[in-house]
Amino acid sequence: MAKRIKGSTPKQDGFRMPAEFEAQEKVWMIWPERPDNWRDGGKPAQDAFAEVAKVISKFTPMNVLVSQQQFQNCRQLLPPEITVYEMSNNDSWVRDSGPAFLTNDKGELRAVDWKFNAWGGLVDGLYFPWDQDDLVAQKICEIEKVDSYRTDDFVLEGGSIHVDGEGTVLTTEMCLLSEGRNPELSKEEIEQKLCDYLNCEKVLWLTDGIDPDETNGHVDDVACFVRPGEVACIYTDDKLSPFYDAAQDAYKRLSEMTDAKGRKLKVHKVCCPEKEVMIKGEFKIDLVEGTIPREDGDTCIASYLNFLITNDGIIVPQYGDVNDELALTQMEEIFPDKEIVGVNTVEVVYGGGNIHCITQQQPKR
Repeated sequence: MAKRIKGSTPKQDGFRMPAEFEAQEKVWMIWPERPDNWRDGGKPAQDAFAEVAKVISKFTPMNVLVSQQQFQNCRQLLPPEITVYEMSNNDSWVRDSGPAFLTNDKGELRAVDWKFNAWGGLVDGLYFPWDQDDLVAQKICEIEKVDSYRTDDFVLEGGSIHVDGEGTVLTTEMCLLSEGRNPELSKEEIEQKLCDYLNCEKVLWLTDGIDPDETNGHVDDVACFVRPGEVACIYTDDKLSPFYDAAQDAYKRLSEMTDAKGRKLKVHKVCCPEKEVMIKGEFKIDLVEGTIPREDGDTCIASYLNFLITNDGIIVPQYGDVNDELALTQMEEIFPDKEIVGVNTVEVVYGGGNIHCITQQQPKR
């Protein structure tokens, strides 16, 4: 039985969030379907999600959550080794609506169930309602019989943070200090929440993300820890790139930072796509009251950095871009001991995210 832990924090109880590069038990995903976000009834996105799930399952067991209406379709499109659970949801971003799993030195598993408000609530959230998404973390914890800490007074999404598992958390001011998250808290109070619930000692703040309009600049498009003392960061010298300013600033800041252990960070550059990915006018995307519309010519956030580290594999976005191969080569240099697999995720990008956004890892106990 999974219970809610009251009157304590993970730090007080000796639980920490492991780094993504630590051993994983399984990976979670939510099936896409909402026609006001995914083009053409979500069918192209479903094919892309299925491909991502199949590739991950070669390295780590996969669990996919799906609505009642889509259960049979999802089950038929996925191989039998991938487990499918019926679960209500508002959309398919389990990185943000799912739990942040925690472990301790005894091999026990717990989780943080962050309050979720669709990236900004009534201030600048992307859709309404989001009540079913806010229940996803609790339901996953029930399935796994994992006790959880619920932050009713603190909004956070998993894509807005990366941890090194050794006391350091990486995030952006653009996101965590945004008006739609926790406007009543100071920067110092937000730092304290992160340290208490992730069991960290030091918060590294980047200024901006590259996705101001949707996630308010999640860090997982910009930078992540690849091993203790080392980070990967997007980088481009092309001043015409929409990501130029944020990439240059992030790289400069990371190069001057030290982690919680006092190590000066080693920063690996990861290229950006040469061509922009954009919403096209011929896409059939429903217009629904309460949902931010997707319009012809909108720039999509296509970042190679939004990859997933999972056991012996690195699952990397590909866009049919001239820099696709370079991104894979760079990943091979960063992760010489892992298998690098590229997956075309243009359809996921059209919906507002990528491989890291649609997955959530569960660590080994």
